[in-house]
Amino acid sequence: MSEKNREGKRTARERMREERAAQQVKDARKKKMIVLGAVLAVLALGAGIGVVVQNNRSTSSTPKAAPAGAIGKKNLVIPDGPANAPSTLTVYEDPRCPACGAFEREFAPTVDQLQDQGKLFGNYHIVSFIDRHDSGKGSKNGANALACAQDSGYFRAYHDVLYRNQPDETVDSWKDKSKLIDLAKQVPGLDSPTFESCVNTNKFGGWVSAVEEDFDKSGYTSTPTVLLNGKPIYPKNGNDEITPDNLVKWVNEANQGKQLGATGSASASPAPTSTAAETDPNQPPASPAP
Repeated sequence: MSEKNREGKRTARERMREERAAQQVKDARKKKMIVLGAVLAVLALGAGIGVVVQNNRSTSSTPKAAPAGAIGKKNLVIPDGPANAPSTLTVYEDPRCPACGAFEREFAPTVDQLQDQGKLFGNYHIVSFIDRHDSGKGSKNGANALACAQDSGYFRAYHDVLYRNQPDETVDSWKDKSKLIDLAKQVPGLDSPTFESCVNTNKFGGWVSAVEEDFDKSGYTSTPTVLLNGKPIYPKNGNDEITPDNLVKWVNEANQGKQLGATGSASASPAPTSTAAETDPNQPPASPAP
């Protein structure tokens, strides 16, 4: 082999070795980029999930505005009656719920009387799950209108009017907000541009959602759920059916030996204080309502 041929083969081997080395470097760089990309993708996905969870948590749990005088954790409860009354009636109810309407029409006079006598403090959780069950907007619109009435200081009066004029559950009449505004004309002093704007702009929509979320987490599954001093009393208190007379008897028995709260209709909403603590309602769910 001539010196010229040996030199040619050596040059070709060196060139192939250099090309393999260059390819190895290229492959290593490519592999590194793939791994880095996968890591970044996982981190981005995790960050995205975190934002969604955090957004859902903060949006649904923390209302931006609550009606004046609302009490309890995150001000989700509307009070009615004297906060210093010895007994507390806790009511979970939905404006579209027919059983809630029946309960209110039968018991509202008795509850109002007990409150005005300083015997009972009402805590109302205005939930809105029937919109989800039957579809529609009447529950949420009604709940917001009740919050608007509370904000204006007319919760009890408007609450009573609303349930006296409750449409059938399957008829979503209150999707039309003007009907809720018309009902305010039956409450002297409530019918005003302020109330109308509050209803039309859904001012307390975030609060309504937070109250519903709170109900969903409560363990209660039906409305009305009615508790006297934390104990379910609807439709029965032990073996006794709830009736207006029995409600008076149960409240008087619970109040025996205790000092009564403020008396008179002036004790009705708005609440005398926004810091009064609600009676803990963490009791077993009441019996299902129709």
